[in-house]
Amino acid sequence: MLILGIETSCDETAAAVVARDGPARGCILSNVVRSQLAEHRPYGGVVPEIAARAHVECLDTLLGAALSEAGVSLFDLSGVAATAGPGLNSGLVVGLVTGKTLALAADKPFLAINHLEAHALTVGLTDGVPPPYLLLLVSGGHTQTLLVEGVGRYRRIGTTIDDAIGEAFDKTAKLLGLGYPGGPEVERAAQRGDAKRFPLPRPMLGRAEPHFSLAGLKTALRQRAEAIAPLSDKDVADLCAAFEAAVCDIVIDRLSRAMDLSESAFEHGAPRVLTVAGGVAANKSIAAALARLAHARGFALAVPPAALCTDNAAMIAWAGAERLARGLVDGLDFAPKPRWPLDPEAPAAIGAGVKA
Repeated sequence: MLILGIETSCDETAAAVVARDGPARGCILSNVVRSQLAEHRPYGGVVPEIAARAHVECLDTLLGAALSEAGVSLFDLSGVAATAGPGLNSGLVVGLVTGKTLALAADKPFLAINHLEAHALTVGLTDGVPPPYLLLLVSGGHTQTLLVEGVGRYRRIGTTIDDAIGEAFDKTAKLLGLGYPGGPEVERAAQRGDAKRFPLPRPMLGRAEPHFSLAGLKTALRQRAEAIAPLSDKDVADLCAAFEAAVCDIVIDRLSRAMDLSESAFEHGAPRVLTVAGGVAANKSIAAALARLAHARGFALAVPPAALCTDNAAMIAWAGAERLARGLVDGLDFAPKPRWPLDPEAPAAIGAGVKA
């Protein structure tokens, strides 16, 4: 099964071809990504109109490159998959229209992919891990723990009630005058800092409910920074180190609670697997903390390579292949879904709003 994947949900334009040989068994034949960091850096964040225009300008070229690198033509494909949400509506439209057009022209099935589902299923492509498994989804816009029960079947355990972890990193970087994107800049500065100099809160620590909260931590950091302004390089490094340490503690505590609540999903003696998806998974301190937690709790830890944790089209193609194998195809009238939770039946967390 050969699937062409298209990703245009935010500020990466991507196209890929993936081959599926069976359940949790496949390989990447091509995976082409064009970042838009240079276009958005002057604004300190993603500008939707600029992102959509950039997708339009380069998507055709990337599609040609992905097919050429894979050594296949449009007519060799088994189907065409495109991200349909969640994401920026203007960007989603570009990829969806392109994917539908190609599917129609080649008379191939079309697959509208939930970007979060693609993240959730990537570990099947990279590590051959079949459900069930526990997923920590940590990206710029999402922070959730989910039980992946199967393709199309996800049970949300915890969610953020305010900022996502990626958002908190980006806002911290902006507050401290660091560059864009903020996450890697905060991590680099933290490596030079003293995490114990500034005591910062750990919201929700020890609470029975499994949700996350980052707003209080972000506010406390701002207050510490304002109290000692103007900031020296040492101040910035120490604040970043304290912030990163607090985030690690929050993640481990909240994930421990999710492990408690998901225990019944794993049959007695069956392997228990924790996987992580989203750009924040690339943070080395968080990754190390997760490895320690997984070992202590008897979970195997499976984390896709960093390039497949951030936005890419290989994960979209793989999700499309998994859905096509189950006959889950979509019509050409499928509309973009800027908001598209993986578990729409999950009870709303108080304060979470659209991130429920």
